[in-house]
Amino acid sequence: MPKTVSLAAPRPHRIRSRIGVGLAGGFYPAPHRYQLYLAEGCPRSLRISVTLELLGLHDSVATTLLTLPAETADAFAALRGAYEATWHHYDGPLTAPALCDRWSGRIVSNHTPDILRDLAGLPVCQSDAHLPRLNPPALAADIDALRELLDRDVTPAAPTLARTTALQSLDRQLAMRVYALGDELTAADVDLWVALTQLGPTESLSPYGRLRDYVRRLDAHPAFHGKVR
Repeated sequence: MPKTVSLAAPRPHRIRSRIGVGLAGGFYPAPHRYQLYLAEGCPRSLRISVTLELLGLHDSVATTLLTLPAETADAFAALRGAYEATWHHYDGPLTAPALCDRWSGRIVSNHTPDILRDLAGLPVCQSDAHLPRLNPPALAADIDALRELLDRDVTPAAPTLARTTALQSLDRQLAMRVYALGDELTAADVDLWVALTQLGPTESLSPYGRLRDYVRRLDAHPAFHGKVR
């Protein structure tokens, strides 16, 4: 039986190659070369799924959704084969999200921030002026800082006081901004929307009216609409 997918890779099994980065071990950014394994109910997988939609990459990057092992046995077997092709005698968890190179059958990365940056940096995304610039260099530090805050304080498991303080601060900031970091949609909005939706129904944000309205507004966006939470 395939092992249950892990949503948080232990450090000894972290794989962090990059698309188009470095002469040794870098992966060429060719269309239709890559496949993503995503896990049902995983916030990091949801971040990647929304990003694919925003960048119009669903036709060029294949995705496979992992649910229960009994329901997606073939997908688990394929993912295990990719890990074993990457890591000699691999005996760790089948961690998702995972970006796989279909040419070699190997895992490129199971580190979500790297996967998100590489997707946004694909040539097809850089050459289309109509696509959002999810990681503008001028906002790189702010995007990383917000993601760190969300992962630490805006989760169901975060201490109540820390979560409340963070939500109050984020709600105040939206009084002066259309999106998380300004007037343009960026990767920070994907992170913020996913974090807020993981807290429960939109109505649970009623004490934070701007955040509640922000979630509803992004819910209506085609890239966010109908995503499994």
